[in-house]
Amino acid sequence: MKTYKTLHKYGQDEFTVEKSLFIGYAKPVENEEEARTFIDEIKKKHKDATHNVWAYTIGENMNIQRYSDDGEPQGTAGIPTLEVIKKEDLRNVVVVVTRYFGGVKLGAGGLVRAYTNGAKIGLVAGQIVEKKAFVQVDISIDYTLLGKIQNELSNESYNIKEIEYTENVNVIVYCEIERLDKLKSLIIDITNNNVDIIEKEEFYLSVIEGKIIY
Repeated sequence: MKTYKTLHKYGQDEFTVEKSLFIGYAKPVENEEEARTFIDEIKKKHKDATHNVWAYTIGENMNIQRYSDDGEPQGTAGIPTLEVIKKEDLRNVVVVVTRYFGGVKLGAGGLVRAYTNGAKIGLVAGQIVEKKAFVQVDISIDYTLLGKIQNELSNESYNIKEIEYTENVNVIVYCEIERLDKLKSLIIDITNNNVDIIEKEEFYLSVIEGKIIY
């Protein structure tokens, strides 16, 4: 997966409807085992809850989709929770919505709305992001070129992660994979090829509206 939507972090939020407390939990995961482990953790934490409804999607094409109503009427809890994940087009995400029954029945429609909302608030708390593939590029140049390099990289919205001052200046850039060739061409042009460019490891970062968040 070069680019996909998922969660940035663990999220939790809650609300009450007709005296029933709903707690929405969401978390990014790498595989089905991690999803199951998280579900078990929430179930253990809320073993006294009336229901712990869950759903998750795993894989580039959402190859794995699982859900559970956990005792709620069929179609009123697990599927609505899963549909929220799918509607947001999220990969590698697990959601658990815990319910403490307050004594007032919500009816089928009310349950669907409640579990849909529980999933949504958990996802919002976990911060929906785009995961993009980046590569670290180390650019070693003469000190006299630093100002020009910084200006050009800033103008082109490249992310300078760090600058190391040694015998030469080493400018460390986190570059989107699809912009790598353009970056190298730009640097070579600016420096008249008086530069050492080293490509390092590929990795994923969270991006919101084009900006990296850590």
